[in-house]
Amino acid sequence: MNHPDIIDRAAMALSAGLMLVGIVVLGTIEILAGKPYSPVPITNDAGEVVATPLVDPTLRTAFVLAGIGVLGLYAAYRIVTPMPEETTDRAGVTAD
Repeated sequence: MNHPDIIDRAAMALSAGLMLVGIVVLGTIEILAGKPYSPVPITNDAGEVVATPLVDPTLRTAFVLAGIGVLGLYAAYRIVTPMPEETTDRAGVTAD
């Protein structure tokens, strides 16, 4: 069983942090900003923009995709690096 090293922990923390910011934090800010919750600008019948989202959906998507990208880079790192050999000292036990 491999225990996570510093690169494992950094990749997990960075990817989780980016995705949480993109989904939870910016989503909560958008909810607290109030209605409308539309990801696109809302126009009236005359075509004037009457409401826009507080946080651009492209920014939120970029945070989530960056988190997924970090996980992809981490997966590539794990594929390229060799697995460490298990060094366990086993004492010889005679069978009855």
